Amino acid sequence: MNAMIGSLDRLVERIDEHLASTSRHILVVGVDGSSASGKTSVARYLRSAHPEVTAVVHTDDLAWHHSFFGWHELLRTEILVPVAKGALPVEYRPPGWVRQQRCGAIRIGDSTRCLIVEGVGAAHRSVAEWLDVNVWVQASADVRAYRQEQRLRAGIDSLDFMDDWNAHERLFHQRDLPWTRADFMIDGNDARLREPATGPDRMDAGGRERLVHSS
Repeated sequence: MNAMIGSLDRLVERIDEHLASTSRHILVVGVDGSSASGKTSVARYLRSAHPEVTAVVHTDDLAWHHSFFGWHELLRTEILVPVAKGALPVEYRPPGWVRQQRCGAIRIGDSTRCLIVEGVGAAHRSVAEWLDVNVWVQASADVRAYRQEQRLRAGIDSLDFMDDWNAHERLFHQRDLPWTRADFMIDGNDARLREPATGPDRMDAGGRERLVHSS
């Protein structure tokens, strides 16, 4: 692995360089990491520089009422392949949304020039070839434990769900080793990332409870 450790500024520069070019290719950035490491905050920070041409897909939306980690084929066929072909806009309702009659859709607008896919498993080996930039967000066990405790207090997760999720996540990461493919390794405790989650980047209370083991 030749990842640039702690290189948030360089990652921003990498995206800026692409957006300043005349390339019609849509840059795809995978932001992976352990739960509560700061992945969503990194995605939000990256999008904030160029919100009009940057779209974010949260893997929790693919997993919702479908599977903890069995959604990579959906990501590939319904999101990454159309984006690679420049077939914008993309509007996709995952299976769990249809079954549960959830309103709305995952949308990628026709002005998008950078797509950020964030979540645990976003840079899985099965979709790695579709990613232009592979990011691993690193945070200490103490920081992640504190953040998970805050989620419990806020009612975002239950203790049973969190214990179950953490056990499955550890096994998933042991099998995939996503950090070994990272181009950038970002400090998830960077002060620039400490903005409160608002709007569509924040899952509704109890939302993660609706992630399930399998379809």
